[in-house]
Amino acid sequence: MMQTPRTAHVQRETGETAIEVQLNLDESGPAQIETAIGFFDHLLEQIGKHGLFSLVIRAQGDLEVDGHHTVEDVGITLGQAFKEALGDKVGIRRYGSCDLPMDEALARVALDLSGRPYLVLKAEFPQERVGWFDTCLVKEFLQAFCTAAGITLHVEVYGANSHHMIEAIFKALGRALRMAVEFDPRMSGVPSTKGVLA
Repeated sequence: MMQTPRTAHVQRETGETAIEVQLNLDESGPAQIETAIGFFDHLLEQIGKHGLFSLVIRAQGDLEVDGHHTVEDVGITLGQAFKEALGDKVGIRRYGSCDLPMDEALARVALDLSGRPYLVLKAEFPQERVGWFDTCLVKEFLQAFCTAAGITLHVEVYGANSHHMIEAIFKALGRALRMAVEFDPRMSGVPSTKGVLA
């Protein structure tokens, strides 16, 4: 039986940012990312590449202030897109996890598409910036994303190079999401004894 395409097109505009996200959970393709923050573009590409998602993100923000509003609002909009694309979550695996090494760094990501947003982040980045990206914005993105998507998200990373540590997080996030959104051939309904994931 053919599954309905799991897609979303979400636009969000505020006085600080204008964000557009297009997402297809069941098709892969080169991610098209434009946020004007080079390292952040690179990180978002990892979600599409390692999640095997078709992902388009275009963002304009008040970068004359700093990158905070852009990064946070992309997290919100991407989370909304995931929530919309997942629909009623019938037949999915629900849980995903990944341990991902990148040179001296190791990131561990575990998540639950539970509908209950919660973030646990254990990370101490030795450098405050990677390019023009403030490392403190990793938490802002993850918090915004999991809140908007309704995801319980646990992230732990160690290493000596902030670039490696953060990139490993985003690669692991993409792979954990890929696992969680996949259809389980043995699951006939919603993977919850409650009968609903909302």
